[in-house]
Amino acid sequence: MNESKNASANQHGNTNNASPSKNIVDTLIAAGNFTTFVAGIKSAGLTDKLSGKEQFTVFAPTDDAFKKLPRGALEALLKDSEKLKAVLSYHVVAGHLLAQEIKSGELMTLQGTLLTVAVSSASVQVNGAHVKKADIVATNGVVHVIDAVVMPKNWQLLAAAA
Repeated sequence: MNESKNASANQHGNTNNASPSKNIVDTLIAAGNFTTFVAGIKSAGLTDKLSGKEQFTVFAPTDDAFKKLPRGALEALLKDSEKLKAVLSYHVVAGHLLAQEIKSGELMTLQGTLLTVAVSSASVQVNGAHVKKADIVATNGVVHVIDAVVMPKNWQLLAAAA
């Protein structure tokens, strides 16, 4: 009986204590549900920055989050590399912030504008997007999974004209 308790305790402990072996980009690729975000990172020329030694915290929208964008908005964004880089950089904050270290307030993004964070006992939100999974640690930072693509204040992604 003691062995099964220890095995289950070790399974939980190993997920947080294991040293990461992949950088942020490789961690996102390995997760499998960030293909749109990763394609955008590559297209926007952010791969080297997010694969390097500098520490970052990434609020990563899933593929499902990108599906919530207005029809044609993603395609239009992918055709405008400057805007794509700005939107994706808005999901990145310098430094290594685990969920327990994140406080309500504002964080300066790589894009250069502020991201609003709301922390409660029940959840963490960034610009209204919910953190669905926190603390996916990489060699050069940490990824927090969010359920929406977030935008700087007063920015909108418009659907492409039909």
